Amino acid sequence: MPTSTPRTSGSPDPPSRAGWVTLGIAGLTLLVLAFSVPGALRDAYDQGGFYLFSRAFLEDIPKRLTGPGRFRFILQPLIATILGIRSGLVDARAGRPPYLLGLVTGREQRRELARDGLRSIANLLLMGILLDSVFQWVILGQSYPGAALVVGPVLITTPYAIARALSNRAARSSGSLR
Repeated sequence: MPTSTPRTSGSPDPPSRAGWVTLGIAGLTLLVLAFSVPGALRDAYDQGGFYLFSRAFLEDIPKRLTGPGRFRFILQPLIATILGIRSGLVDARAGRPPYLLGLVTGREQRRELARDGLRSIANLLLMGILLDSVFQWVILGQSYPGAALVVGPVLITTPYAIARALSNRAARSSGSLR
């Protein structure tokens, strides 16, 4: 009969299934970004600057909105908003301040709020970066890691933070805390 060894207080818990999924998505995202770097550096050398800080980046935004990846511009912010509402209601029940206000003004809760927010959207954030990088290859013929690290997270963190703060505020003002 197998016996379980008691854990010592200093030993970390093994990663859960969700943790393995996050690690897998992170690994795949890093792999895709790593494959993007040589081409992006070559393009930066040829063009005399980085794509993210160029006029071409701004001109390519409409291509991203109308190309094959346009549905993610709806889906990713929608999922981030749903996760933000869910987290905002949890914050309201726990008596925490609205998310953005807590991040800006609450020194003692800032780290906890930031960690909780990242935990809530980690996979979505990684998928946003991964999808942006892949769709750059599909739409533009090349992937720029700097742009993927900006566009993907903006599509997710902005609606998440706003929805989390507003849902907390709405739940507190309506008194619907259960």
